[in-house]
Amino acid sequence: QVQLVESGGGLVLPGGSLRLSCALSGSIFSDSVMAWYRQAPGKQRELVATTTPSGSTNYADSVKGRFTISRDNAKNSVHLQMNNLKPEDTAVYFCNAHNVRSNFISWGQGTQVTVSS
Repeated sequence: QVQLVESGGGLVLPGGSLRLSCALSGSIFSDSVMAWYRQAPGKQRELVATTTPSGSTNYADSVKGRFTISRDNAKNSVHLQMNNLKPEDTAVYFCNAHNVRSNFISWGQGTQVTVSS
């Protein structure tokens, strides 16, 4: 079974940084597009960043220049480095895996990120 385990969330001051991590097991990591989504209370879930098997990345306009997504194929993990955090970044962040060969999609349980003074 495919499992995604997230870590790294927490409470941080505006302007601070956090690094989220997601470990994937039970699937072929190298065949998967990995992504981070987030959902704030009362809002729809939105796509934050993606990385393809080839290493290409894309970002939402709201996080460009502040967030960096990366993958470690040897460890079957993906990370989201978040710098210069703002209160509007407060949300539950979800790791997502899309295996492009099987078309199977998996979600993590989410980790809370709170940016507040």
